[in-house]
Amino acid sequence: MRDLLTNPAWTDDDLGSPLPDDRHAISVCLPTWDAVLGYEEGRDKVIKRLRCGYPRFFKHPLVERLFSTAADQLAVESERVVVFPHRAAAQRALRFVEKRTGAAARIVSYDGMQALIVPEAAAVVAMEYWRYTGEIVSSRQALDVLDGDGVWKYDVTELRERIAGFGSYGAEDVYLYESGMSGVYAVHRAVTGMFAGKKTLQLDFPYVDVLKIQNHFGAGAVMLNDSVGESFDEALKRISQGEFAAVFCEVPSNPLLRSVDLQKVHQACRDGGVPLVVDDTICSVLNVDVARYADIVTTSLSKWISGKGDVLAGCIQLVKSSPFYDDFAQFFVDDCEDGSRLYAADAAVLDENSKGFLERMAPVNANAMALVELLQAHPGVDEIWYPSLSTPEFYAQVMREGGGFGGLISFTVKNEKRSAKVFDAIELSKGPSLGTDFSLVCPYTLLAHYDELDWAAGCGVVSHLIRVSVGQEPQDVILSAFQRALDLV
Repeated sequence: MRDLLTNPAWTDDDLGSPLPDDRHAISVCLPTWDAVLGYEEGRDKVIKRLRCGYPRFFKHPLVERLFSTAADQLAVESERVVVFPHRAAAQRALRFVEKRTGAAARIVSYDGMQALIVPEAAAVVAMEYWRYTGEIVSSRQALDVLDGDGVWKYDVTELRERIAGFGSYGAEDVYLYESGMSGVYAVHRAVTGMFAGKKTLQLDFPYVDVLKIQNHFGAGAVMLNDSVGESFDEALKRISQGEFAAVFCEVPSNPLLRSVDLQKVHQACRDGGVPLVVDDTICSVLNVDVARYADIVTTSLSKWISGKGDVLAGCIQLVKSSPFYDDFAQFFVDDCEDGSRLYAADAAVLDENSKGFLERMAPVNANAMALVELLQAHPGVDEIWYPSLSTPEFYAQVMREGGGFGGLISFTVKNEKRSAKVFDAIELSKGPSLGTDFSLVCPYTLLAHYDELDWAAGCGVVSHLIRVSVGQEPQDVILSAFQRALDLV
């Protein structure tokens, strides 16, 4: 296997290579600005070279084979098949497709999973559900089914205990999901079921599909892009009056690394009887303790806790002190049988990967701080987003004793037209996702918001923003890679 810590994937020859060098990698090398544009625009010269991709956005070749095999057995002409891991997900997808398109669809059991069969014209909408909700079949599950190995079991007891221990939760309050978005979607279903008819409130600019879920399901969402000033005070008032089904936020946020004033939000939520949902993925539970204020915590385990980039997984953690604890516990016992919806083979990989989590974060924190200092000192850099720079007073509310500021950094260069040249020259692995042992760089806005660049720019997320997930390479390797690239501007 290629060691991306010593041999990063950043050249044209690496286009389409899995990151890491593994059949089940969840990232893919997009080494140049033009390759990213080609990916977003569906150019054959890029798409045909992709050997994998982020699983919610890109059908893994094994998943593609599974869909095709199921279609051969179950579909008739002009029908498409999307396979889901369990019946509840397929039923929700069916309702989503029928509501959005008016087309008739049906569900058929298939090798321990569920096949949603839709008219060809509705297949795009079915895949939107797959992407937004993260209720997906993993490449490992697809492989096992294709090989006839069936759907097997894995005891997640130790894994749940380990994850609970990272954040001082009870193991019985940790629920494992197929992806981070699947966990977020489950929370959204819980709160909108408890407070039917009410919209949710999103504080600060969120990860793209967190907002998509709130917009496409339930009663819709209100988004407050800047959680400061008069607009924030007005939002607090509306929360305290009980207007919303829940308040969602990421601390810190992605990609602007801002933190909201959780102390004030928490109090407003208590006054209004509104659940507060906080995601701690970006800096990791080792650096932040958002359970001080949250009623429920969401985490993408695919990122820092796994650290390897070879498994998709998520979890939610219930907070025992929350006044909503009993309601949430009842929902998740039913929604997540035996505490896990994660496929057995994925749970086994995550179990092993997570054992190294605590040791990984210290060098990541140190490397990221050193890179921030380099960026601050470089005359070609325009703006930098990092928790120590972006609303640090609110980050301090949740920062753990002995914790750091995490490994995610966003920045722009002063000469916007040179952004592509700088990105292309960075001699570190380049592709979507974050939290891997190896550094991972991408033009984030182009990847996440290509179809809504003007809207994103209006929210302060400009199209030439470059995001860096700092890894564990020797610090001088990381710094010299950026120094050489930035010297081009």
